[in-house]
Amino acid sequence: MLTPLSTAPEHRLQQIARARQAVLLEGKSLHGAFTDPWVERSWQRCLANGQKPEQSISFDALSPQALRRTEEANHLLVRVARPVLEKLGAAIADTRYFAILTNAQGVVVDVSGPIDRRDRRVDLITRIGVDLSEASVGTTAIGAALTELQPVWLHRGEHFFNATSAYSCAGAPLFGPDGRCAGMLDLTGVDAVERPELKHLVVQSARSIENALTQSSPHDLLIRLNWSSRSLGEDTDGLVCLDPDGWLTGANPAARQMVPALQAVGTLALHGSELFAMPCEMLFDSAKHASPAYPQAIDVPLWSGLRLHALAQLRGRSAVSQRFNGRTATAPELPLKDLETVLIRQAVSDAKGNVMQAARTLGISRATVYRRLGSKPK
Repeated sequence: MLTPLSTAPEHRLQQIARARQAVLLEGKSLHGAFTDPWVERSWQRCLANGQKPEQSISFDALSPQALRRTEEANHLLVRVARPVLEKLGAAIADTRYFAILTNAQGVVVDVSGPIDRRDRRVDLITRIGVDLSEASVGTTAIGAALTELQPVWLHRGEHFFNATSAYSCAGAPLFGPDGRCAGMLDLTGVDAVERPELKHLVVQSARSIENALTQSSPHDLLIRLNWSSRSLGEDTDGLVCLDPDGWLTGANPAARQMVPALQAVGTLALHGSELFAMPCEMLFDSAKHASPAYPQAIDVPLWSGLRLHALAQLRGRSAVSQRFNGRTATAPELPLKDLETVLIRQAVSDAKGNVMQAARTLGISRATVYRRLGSKPK
């Protein structure tokens, strides 16, 4: 008979101790009793790898050459996640927790928050390039989130190795514009008060990073989607990016849950007409005729028979052309590069000087904004 999980801290620790005794020492399977089923699955994988709870952990880092390759491969992830990590660091500043960003293999690519380098247990896991995968350091929120592809909260004793029982952590996987796992976001504390509510925070922060990743994919049309009962313009929106010909260039996890044609992982070779039961030209027309100050949502039918609210917004060169449509008849025609620079200046002004926000609005990189404006990043 399965025993319900208790929320009382002392009872919870007893349940974990019983689970460790049964699974790790006696070789039994509890089928989710005393711990979440994914915890036991992780323990079983560690045992199958020949690992033992009493082993010491080396927290190995990549070689300099491998680290350079990893940094190059994850440059975009780090760049778009940085603003989210900075806000996250401020939110957890007084909790003794800190944020860790890893790639899809569990290698640390960025960190943020109150990191006490004097504590070796903290310093070891917050080095850029350290391998925190399940194969390397056993059961952690990082390894579990990347393997189970779901958000997790991990209590101290639920870590596989005894040496990691001082850590408490929440983790959530990150999915890229193609639907594949791109990495994960982790919040960890060392000998800190257990805070399961951090799972909600890490999920919200992961969603913001995923949306930024999606909008970083090259596109001319950004379509925000939601059900009719929800307002558009929030992080809960589904995001679909199309190129000038209507081909999909990226979609966030929310859109992949709403639109059946997007649910296959890695799906990008799709046309807008395969996503929506309407010509995608109508979405471009909606964006072209909308007022920037008062954008209007339209109803979009799905092939399933359901309908979504959609807000179509022009990006990149299409936005440049739209912004200056009709002006060239009364003024000398400017080169496209000059028009783009004017648009960038206007976007920065509209964002009240927030370069990152302006870059996201235009669908270009922050570095491009600085380069076009002839200024250096601050």
